[in-house]
Amino acid sequence: MTAFALASALLVLATLAFVTRPLWRPRIAPGLAVTLMLACTTALLYFAIGTPAALDPAQRVAPATMSDAIAQLQLELERNPDQPEGWRVLARALANEGRSREALAAYAEAIERAPDAEVLTEAAETRARAHPQRLFDDAAVAMLRRALQLQPAHQRARWFLGISQRQAGQAADAARTWEPLLAVVDPSTAATLRPQIDAARAAAGLDPLSPADPAPAGGLEVQVALAPALAASLPANATVFVIARAPGTVMPVAVERVEAASFPLTVQLDDGDSPMPTARLSQLPRVEVLARVSLSGQASAQPGDLASAPVAIDNAAGARVETTIDRKVP
Repeated sequence: MTAFALASALLVLATLAFVTRPLWRPRIAPGLAVTLMLACTTALLYFAIGTPAALDPAQRVAPATMSDAIAQLQLELERNPDQPEGWRVLARALANEGRSREALAAYAEAIERAPDAEVLTEAAETRARAHPQRLFDDAAVAMLRRALQLQPAHQRARWFLGISQRQAGQAADAARTWEPLLAVVDPSTAATLRPQIDAARAAAGLDPLSPADPAPAGGLEVQVALAPALAASLPANATVFVIARAPGTVMPVAVERVEAASFPLTVQLDDGDSPMPTARLSQLPRVEVLARVSLSGQASAQPGDLASAPVAIDNAAGARVETTIDRKVP
């Protein structure tokens, strides 16, 4: 600390000497007096309104407990509140400590500064956990709907919204909300999700989903290449989503998830890959095709994922399309 203070003092004196150089030329004494006076004024101002204690290593001891860490983060956010990620970290820590009311206040600060689907979903989940009956109230449902407006393929937001609809007795809505997840989750998750959907459909007086049939012949053949410039960014056994959708929309009519250790790869999309029984690939005269390497394993696009530009083609029987993953999701 002493060395830092001496170095800082010398730097201040050198700077002031340079700035007051014109006063030194006629007479040295007045110039020296002005320089020292400015240096002393700078030091007094720092000790009056600055944070000299921050120079003390004892003040920078790592927190011993989670409560200490939360207290330090709260102080930092009081000094500099424009840190959405800091508010989100604080909210998570408070929620883990069971301080739900404070956690929701911190989530509100994060959402105000940088609303995104993930933080809205976390806030809705925290609100439901704090409810005496573990219910998603109107405010939590509004957060989930906003999350899906920002990111329609967000899996957790869609799952929680379906739960809220089941809680509200809206079984048909819950089934419709959950059905698109079948195309994007892994097979083991789909196996547990399908009975939930069928139960919701039964409660709504609807027939269960038809069993998963073998993929029909024909369909759309997609050849996916990877730009050489992105080869170094490809993780081992990359999770690749190949998607077909109606042009100008975001919800897929066919999705396949594949593990790709190398490129190029060929994927066949058909009605067996449709996430919803009411929206089939074969029903569209024209489709938009894209591919994405998901670094998180989620179907929804995340910053840093590798993606191709959408390619629109006529959806004729046996059609083929080539697409190249050549960019990063911002």
